[in-house]
Amino acid sequence: MFQSAEIGHQLSKTAYREAVPTLRAALLDAQVELFEQHKTPVVVLISGQDGAGKGETINTLYEWMDPRFISTLAFSQPSDEERERPPMWRYWRSLPPKGRVGIFAGSWYSDPIRERIEGDISVKELDARAQQINRFEEMLVDEGALVLKFWFHLTKEGQKQRLKALSSDPRTAWRVTQWNWDRLKTYDQLQDVARHLLRVTNTAAAPWVVVEGTDDRYRCMTVGQVLLKAMQNKLAAKEAPHTPMAPMVRVDLDGRNVLSALDLTLTLADKPYKDELAKWQGRLSELVRDERFKSRSLVCAFEGADAAGKGGAIRRIAAALDARQYQVTPVAAPTDEEKAQPHLWRFWRNLPRHGHVAIFDRTWYGRVLVERVEGFCSEADWLRGYSEINDFEHELIDAGVIVVKFWLQISQAEQLKRFKEREQVEFKRFKITQEDWRNREKWHDYQQAICDMVERTSTGEARWTLVEANDKNFARVKILRTLCERLEAVLQDQPNPEREAAVKSDKAKVKKAKKQSESHKPKAASAKIQA
Repeated sequence: MFQSAEIGHQLSKTAYREAVPTLRAALLDAQVELFEQHKTPVVVLISGQDGAGKGETINTLYEWMDPRFISTLAFSQPSDEERERPPMWRYWRSLPPKGRVGIFAGSWYSDPIRERIEGDISVKELDARAQQINRFEEMLVDEGALVLKFWFHLTKEGQKQRLKALSSDPRTAWRVTQWNWDRLKTYDQLQDVARHLLRVTNTAAAPWVVVEGTDDRYRCMTVGQVLLKAMQNKLAAKEAPHTPMAPMVRVDLDGRNVLSALDLTLTLADKPYKDELAKWQGRLSELVRDERFKSRSLVCAFEGADAAGKGGAIRRIAAALDARQYQVTPVAAPTDEEKAQPHLWRFWRNLPRHGHVAIFDRTWYGRVLVERVEGFCSEADWLRGYSEINDFEHELIDAGVIVVKFWLQISQAEQLKRFKEREQVEFKRFKITQEDWRNREKWHDYQQAICDMVERTSTGEARWTLVEANDKNFARVKILRTLCERLEAVLQDQPNPEREAAVKSDKAKVKKAKKQSESHKPKAASAKIQA
């Protein structure tokens, strides 16, 4: 893939000076129009070999364009905060909003390349990471983003000469460290890994542009022109009508489904409820203070019909936790800031660190529930939402996050009873709105959407727990018990540092006592008779 980048491209000073004013003016015009339309974010990845001019090119783009509408994101080794979250967390947080340009110096490609060179992952694992990246970039494009990926290439001798030139110039010597020289030794390995990764991630949605990095003028002009043309094409393009991205879910001909099969008559009397509540709250408190939980985190996702009792269930969970250990995130209609980002962005930014709990009161499933039923997004958007949500949850689980999802189901009659109660009780009136009454008219549409959601997103370690919630006592205890059982199942498969340390200490004490005992034993008399 690097063949075309090795032919020695050069651009004369004269040609460069003549072309720059026109290019700069056009870039600024495109930038302003992009900002005014406020519908497209531009994601620019600048990658390649050390010394290939990544930093110089970014500085040139800042010079040519309006810096108010650009942000540069530089990524190196992850911080402690970043290590305690899924690998993609830091990139999601840094995505540019609609109307702006985000330049990534170092990106989601950096870690897989480094890990493969160092032998930490196999080719098979590298390919799995590549497929994950492909789906992520496809999601960005489906959400309206323009994704441009540049790889700056140098020959081995060219890289060596570039590093020498930078080192010898006092103005640029600071850019070259021993680490850069050490990286030169892995040039051939980088070439092999990069060739493979670029090939499998060179997709129609986000193709790679390989640019020779030897000549500064040629490199900067090429990037500037590619960026300009891509922005102009995006601005000129009319939005094509969306087509469904997945087949529709089957219709339940006999009227039975995962919701109708629930026994909503299940109840729990007050006395056993209090006992069970105390039991499971105590157990939950122990589990989140367990030494093994310090290397994990917990995400609780709550969905349910209006007035199903999500808030009450969440309060019973929170009562068992240290207030410094958990965060409840209520999810409503997206803000203007959130609308300027991909759908999942606002959930990525609220993921917990190790040893912490994130409780979402309504979740990312709004895309396939309320947005689907109310027509807030296109059919193609909510249909692709299932796979995007599954990818999201898979990334959480793969990073050690424990994901527990609850759907609270009540009957129409019970919902009506609770709605009327809310209207009559002064401190509950804020909970009932005209929108709640209007949603009752679409009860059957929501039931179908819920069944589709459960069928398509109840996967492996991120399965749904359906809660019979007509009786609040029964629902709250079932939720707490399920949460504890899931935590126990995960933690029991994980080493316990405290227990291992105690066992090690006990063994050391036994060994020491044995040694002392042996040292105090009388020595056996010698059978040898002295002459």
